[in-house]
Amino acid sequence: QTAGQSGEQELENLVLKLSVLKDFLSSIEKKALKALQEMSSAAPAAPPQPLSRKAKSIPVQTFEVKLDITLGDLTKIGKSQKYTLSVDVEGGKLVVLKKQKDSQEDWNTFTYDKIRQLIKSQRVQNKLGIVFEK
Repeated sequence: QTAGQSGEQELENLVLKLSVLKDFLSSIEKKALKALQEMSSAAPAAPPQPLSRKAKSIPVQTFEVKLDITLGDLTKIGKSQKYTLSVDVEGGKLVVLKKQKDSQEDWNTFTYDKIRQLIKSQRVQNKLGIVFEK
């Protein structure tokens, strides 16, 4: 056996191995494609649900409000002040933010489970009472 013949045989072996590898890859590709088609036909409703839920997300709403105080609290606060009310429906939170002097902020966060009742005023259209736990 000469050196030329052994090189030719190695090349033949390599071509044979590559051919087997190509067939193997082709069969894997077909199986993967079939599996993908089965998955998409078996569960067509699964992917759109999270997307449609995301699209319908409720953004956090912010309102400039005045705190209406009862007579018992008048001595403590003095006069009504402006507050910012943020309502996060999906997070279930209500944040009452009061701007203080020298750019400090004072806020209270109420979670949905602490809110007992919302009362819309019959007399004043833009007045809302919020009854909290305790």
